[in-house]
Amino acid sequence: MQIQIPCVVMRGGTSKGPFFLASDLPADERARDQVLLSIMGSPDRRQIDGLGGGDSLTSKVAIVSPSRRPGIDVEYLFAQVGVDSNVVDTSPNCGNMLAGVAPFAIEKGLVKTASPVTTVRIFNVNTGKVVEAVVSTPGGRITYDGDVQIDGVPGKGAGIVLNFLDAAGAKTGKLLPTGNAIDMIDGVPVSCVDYSTPIVFLAAHAVGKTGHETKQELDKDYALLNRLETIRRQAARKMGMGDVSGKVLPKIVLLAPPAANGTITSRYFVPWNCHAAHAVTGALCVAAACHIPGSVASGISRMNASDPGAVVIEHPSGKIEAKVNMRNSDSQDMPVIESAGIVRTARLLISGVVYVPGAIWDGLETDNERGCEQEVELAC
Repeated sequence: MQIQIPCVVMRGGTSKGPFFLASDLPADERARDQVLLSIMGSPDRRQIDGLGGGDSLTSKVAIVSPSRRPGIDVEYLFAQVGVDSNVVDTSPNCGNMLAGVAPFAIEKGLVKTASPVTTVRIFNVNTGKVVEAVVSTPGGRITYDGDVQIDGVPGKGAGIVLNFLDAAGAKTGKLLPTGNAIDMIDGVPVSCVDYSTPIVFLAAHAVGKTGHETKQELDKDYALLNRLETIRRQAARKMGMGDVSGKVLPKIVLLAPPAANGTITSRYFVPWNCHAAHAVTGALCVAAACHIPGSVASGISRMNASDPGAVVIEHPSGKIEAKVNMRNSDSQDMPVIESAGIVRTARLLISGVVYVPGAIWDGLETDNERGCEQEVELAC
């Protein structure tokens, strides 16, 4: 017998995956992760026996629940499900999947709508930070139709504005986790920045690249990938993140001057291959880094003098723009980044139930029973 779980599949930005109400999944984290692996068809490179698309960008899950926090509407937990590994990682956030959270919450009746737009305040469980999502709700009903086009996604849709509030130090507690704008690792200058997500930045030319290579070219350069992974692990220790072997954070990014009238060029790694486009949280961190004096990003970027808060990032599939709001601080050398915003689109793809083999549940129940027996023995 198979078990049915209510499920909505949505595209959020340049990613897609199933969205669940937390109440429809096991409360126990280990049991929940086993269910998610089964739903996505992992571990299997093709994910042929599940909903995953055989790619890290389509092996993502969003878990949403009503919030009891004052001033917060819903809570969002992101899970990156390994494609060919038996791993569910809830340490990172995903800004692209985040674009689907407010529409999903409205579809499920978790949020009262307004017209013509509805602002949904979202608490991201992964980072402990708050994001405001402004979605189009003419007449109080969610719409996915619009004229906003984002690179990496065909067609157009209704714009969803994501405003990240107080996102500095999302995982490490500091905008500059090492305390420095520049650190040297294996002879390479790097900037370790934590804004909405922790990233290790380095100039592409420092590792023999132009920074304008295609995803395919970079993914085939195994010597480069191994070198970047070595740098990433060393940087993580400097950032206080410990041994990150097998973990997706921090990410690593190659930066270069823009080629098409943007602000900067980015090749964002996820982290063991190059992103086909760009992560939203990564774009916000790039934008923040461009405003940090002395950083790798600030030395490469070509800021718009008339609108310095706007940062246009060129990536393998086009461009993504982030808007940074700053204020002066007591230290004139380091402005305070109050918030950063970005526009995405989302679309409802499937609404129904997903089936999990009964054997998965039988195994969980058996393990739970064993756990109870062990607790009884310990109590005695």
